[in-house]
Amino acid sequence: MPLSRRTFSRYLATAPVAYLIPGVASLAGPVRTPAPSDQVRFGVIGVNGMGFSNTRSFLRHAGTECVAMCDVDAGVLDRRASQVAETGSAKPATYADHRALLEHPDMDFVIIGTPDHWHPIMTLDAVDAGLDVYVEKPLANSIGESYATLDGVLASGRKVQVGQWQRSGPHWQDAMAFVHSGALGNIRTVKTWAYQGWMKPVAIKPDAPAPDGVDYDRWLGPAGARPFNPNRFHFNFRWFWDYAGGLMTDWGVHILDFALLGMNASFPKSVMATGGKFAYPDDASETPDTLQAVFEFDDFTMLWEHATGIDLGPYRRTHGVAFIGNNGTQVVDRGGWEVIAEEEDRQPLVSVPSPAGYEGSDLDRHTANFLAALREDAPLAADIRVGHHVASVAHMGNVAYKAGRKLYWDEASRSFNDDPEANQHRDGLQYRSPWTLNR
Repeated sequence: MPLSRRTFSRYLATAPVAYLIPGVASLAGPVRTPAPSDQVRFGVIGVNGMGFSNTRSFLRHAGTECVAMCDVDAGVLDRRASQVAETGSAKPATYADHRALLEHPDMDFVIIGTPDHWHPIMTLDAVDAGLDVYVEKPLANSIGESYATLDGVLASGRKVQVGQWQRSGPHWQDAMAFVHSGALGNIRTVKTWAYQGWMKPVAIKPDAPAPDGVDYDRWLGPAGARPFNPNRFHFNFRWFWDYAGGLMTDWGVHILDFALLGMNASFPKSVMATGGKFAYPDDASETPDTLQAVFEFDDFTMLWEHATGIDLGPYRRTHGVAFIGNNGTQVVDRGGWEVIAEEEDRQPLVSVPSPAGYEGSDLDRHTANFLAALREDAPLAADIRVGHHVASVAHMGNVAYKAGRKLYWDEASRSFNDDPEANQHRDGLQYRSPWTLNR
């Protein structure tokens, strides 16, 4: 279907979320040259980390052009715009305010690669401007914000892909098909984990003036006002509650997503969590470096654990999902998947498959899927519902950790049962004026 700027087909609220993505396998073969009407122009908000990785991925696909970039760090912004120009494209227009970028003419979609606490506002501003969105994970920095973003996007009819790129990975799709085949037998427990040996202590640093060229007040945005501290800026923002949820949401949304998908699960009935800063008790970070969470569903439990400074996680893998069934256990991570058979009379209870190997980038497949959704109305691999679902479940783990007790979730009311303190954590931090999610 030819692409008409800002008049794409509206996303059907009843469209199924597919984990087998049509057309993506063609990335390894000849590249179709888009017709002039299929040319896609996009802008990027937040260009230092994944925002720029996503930009490069989109530019690897034919018929795409980055026309505008926005960042609060002028030095980063100029460098990234120049790097885009080095690819042979025109240098993108640059903006310090995301609202100005959203007014850039003749633009089809926007990438949002900012810290987590900005995702809801910018996503809703973008769809209000008539743009489709590719937003980094997690979708929001609290359960309440995630619901607000979900509702706003569905009301807008725009297409929103969340950057959970594992959804577009062929070996992840194969692994889910095997889980769904029933070969593992009754699955009573699913383990999920992220052990991150590369993470070392975040050294305490004093507050200081913001670097030249950084609009720090705009970086804070809806978060509370506080002096600039280099530990809270750029990459390390992940370990401070004002801006993110630590490993529980940073890695959890990738890993928990496949536990939920494999089990065709909705929201848990209850959650409890425990942990703390056990590895580096005196470093600068706020979020726990060690955490275990237990999510209760009707007929199985899902376990999450993370640890920094350690690589030897379950099954000697730094991260992964393990579906533990009566006939065997299936373990999947970014490197592939395997099945460990249970035995009876020394005979395996499940045939162990030989997983296929794949080449290419799952991130590139994910951005290709988004372009196919714009050009051909193909199903999104990780649409707003997928992003909202797993972000909310991951945040439940953090809420239970903060509350220090078992919590019971009621999906009908979108709240924890009779627990005002937990529901205050559900809602997240109060936004700093003038920023709001009220529409």
